[in-house]
Amino acid sequence: MKSCFLIRPGKIELLKTKIPKASEGELLVKIKTALTCGTDLKAFSRGHHVIPMPGVFGHEFSGIVADAGKGVRKFKKGDEIMAVHSAPCLKCRYCKKGLCNLCENIMDTKVLGAFAEYILLPPHIVKQNVFHKPGNLTFKEAAFLEPLSCVVHGMQELKIKEREKALIIGAGPIGLLHLLLLKNKGADVIITGLEKKRLALAKKLGASVAVTPDNLANAINKFTAGLGVDYVFECTGQPDIWQSSVNYVRRGGTVILFGGCKSGTTVTYDTGRLHYDEITLKGVFHFTPDDVRQAYTLLKSRKIKVSKLITGEYPLKDTEKAFLKLTKGKGIKYAIIP
Repeated sequence: MKSCFLIRPGKIELLKTKIPKASEGELLVKIKTALTCGTDLKAFSRGHHVIPMPGVFGHEFSGIVADAGKGVRKFKKGDEIMAVHSAPCLKCRYCKKGLCNLCENIMDTKVLGAFAEYILLPPHIVKQNVFHKPGNLTFKEAAFLEPLSCVVHGMQELKIKEREKALIIGAGPIGLLHLLLLKNKGADVIITGLEKKRLALAKKLGASVAVTPDNLANAINKFTAGLGVDYVFECTGQPDIWQSSVNYVRRGGTVILFGGCKSGTTVTYDTGRLHYDEITLKGVFHFTPDDVRQAYTLLKSRKIKVSKLITGEYPLKDTEKAFLKLTKGKGIKYAIIP
């Protein structure tokens, strides 16, 4: 089979590898669609500690079961499926506390390699995080299961009420997925970003206000009548933006720090602002099987419509072209079609 290997930052090669065989409990999946994502883009641009180089990459996908290993009962050859690339071990200390997204083994047992003709899913993922693709979803839409699961997790403990005001910082694919989920919950959303085309799309997707960062302070003041928003969702992963995010939230409000900063970076907050204004800062990471099920339900019911987030598509051999466009800020997500 053909697989894309990330050789080094900025270089992808299409190489021939053996089609793996499905052992007990495993599924061999023929990829129909794989999507580009922010983590992949970071790896392509500058490397990423969870994506070894040279090596296969890509983790947002959907496809058709090519082979089911012994003991797999829920799926058979020919089934159309959607899945995520990881699942908790259910045995470690964090899993036993119900914090499955913080499983001690989840990053070591994840599966990469969706930019390929086939991907092999191990038993722990097959048991927990693989679903039959409903007929009302395209393979491209079904491939959104993984990123939507992450966004669902970030809002899981929030009791967002109708017409509450939320700010999304960052109008990339994750920021726009936040927008879709917040609108589903009835929130009134303002979003900020650098790319005017992305801001225009955000307006079409339901944002009440979409502005560039230089106009954000005035826009927030007008949007909230000087109060500040109820929630801030930071989706850039930049330390200076993490730090400034508290400037836009009202007293008693919550800041969700979704975007992952480079390890070792630090931020500084005004203690008086956090303490006397009772601001909640919350970091969020990955997802639980429950989050995946909720994301699946949202996609299946079409309460979250994601197709407009796909800018275009490329064949497997042109995967590098898609990432080169993304490095220049062109597009939201690209579908890679083997």
